[in-house]
Amino acid sequence: MWMVVYVAQSKEVAEKIRTLLQQAGLPVKIHSVSQNEHDQFGCYEILVPEAELSQAHDIIIEETL
Repeated sequence: MWMVVYVAQSKEVAEKIRTLLQQAGLPVKIHSVSQNEHDQFGCYEILVPEAELSQAHDIIIEETL
């Protein structure tokens, strides 16, 4: 099952987090929460498999500190 690990406030931030997690070898999906999927400034959920959730969370925390 895919779980939300982060909610980004823009597509640019979502793509940066996707790249960060993929570089660590994690599978990642991005899901637009806004009405218009082409909206650059809507909210985007970053999802990872449930088994990878803790590792993904740790990677995001390390990168933002």
